[in-house]
This record gives sequence, structure tokens and C-alpha cells, in this order.
Amino acid sequence: MSDITEFIEPIKSIEHVEDCSPDYELAEEIHADTPERMKALGNRLRLTICDLVLEHAMSVTELAERVARPKGSVAHHVDVLVSAGILRVVRTRKVRAIKERLYGRVARTIVLPDTPGELPFIHDVVADADYAAMSTREHPSGFTFRHARIPAARASDYVDRLQALALEFVTEPRGGEVEYGLYVGFFPTIRTIAPASATGKHAT
Repeated sequence: MSDITEFIEPIKSIEHVEDCSPDYELAEEIHADTPERMKALGNRLRLTICDLVLEHAMSVTELAERVARPKGSVAHHVDVLVSAGILRVVRTRKVRAIKERLYGRVARTIVLPDTPGELPFIHDVVADADYAAMSTREHPSGFTFRHARIPAARASDYVDRLQALALEFVTEPRGGEVEYGLYVGFFPTIRTIAPASATGKHAT
């Protein structure tokens, strides 16, 4: 499981994309609920490919150029994602009399199963030397971790709002010189609730 939390491979920057909504139809979400899908996502290059095709459908040639990897290697990783049902061929085109496949995601959001233990990504992010170098006033960043005892209905509302924020983030027009990451998590804890006070109210 830890392999899934590795960083996405660096990609070549692009100057600007007017509209980063995919140029193909896709479902809202799929679940990584099979060993094949979990294994397919346990590779950071494949995670990068999944991220890139959210901009628009891409061929193996385009993907290889973006990640600066050999076409043969990229083609293998694309095949793994297709076999797992994470990517699909969204259309084809002719290039010098050869039919070229363009790949896109099956769904905008890939839902991973809940797992106990340390939150994914956070330890790797704060320990990474590149994070320390990039985290400046020129490239703002920040983390916060809070606890609050709230009703289940309010918890559901927070989940919906955080998911909406994450989708807003990935549909931002592409631009600038730096790729940012957004880390979002909301989960029940195993912390013991403080006993009621003399007034009958629980401590927060």
C-alpha cells in the first residue's frame, strides 16, 4: 500500500492550457476495489499518466514526451492501466497512415479503500528535500491538522465540500512554472471522547 503514496513523477511544464476539462466524457468516480487496480496504481509513473490524461486525451507518444520516458516503457504502463479498467481508448486518429489510440480516464476520481495507520503522503511530503526547497513565499504551501467532535450529518457535509474543493483544484486552467499538490483528508479518529463536565457537556 505504501507504494501508492509515492510522489507523482515530475512532468514537463506547459505554458498554459485555456480549458483543462477533459475533451472526452468520463464517469464521476470508480473504486480501486480489486487487487489489479490497486497494483496498477502502485506505481508513480502510472499515477502521473492518470493525472496527465485529465487535461485531455493523449497518445502514448504524447505521454512519453510529457514524462520524458521511452515510448515502449510508457506503452507498457498504459496497457496495465487499461487492463485494470482505469484508462480506456476514447478515440483514434490517423498519423502517417497509422491509427493512433488516444487514452483517457474511465472516471475523474479514483476512490481508494480506507486503510488504517498513518495518513498517506503527509510524511513523505514534509520529509522531502524538494518540499523544503520549494516551500517559500514565492511558492506558498501549508498544512494543518485539527480535531472536532461533530454530528454525522455535519461530517458528511464536510466530506462533500472537501471533495468539491479537490475537483475545483484539478480543473484550474494550467499555467505558471510550478506544479502544486492538494492534500485533503477527513476521517473518524479513535481518540477517546472526554467525559461530560458538571454542566453535562462534553469537552471538545
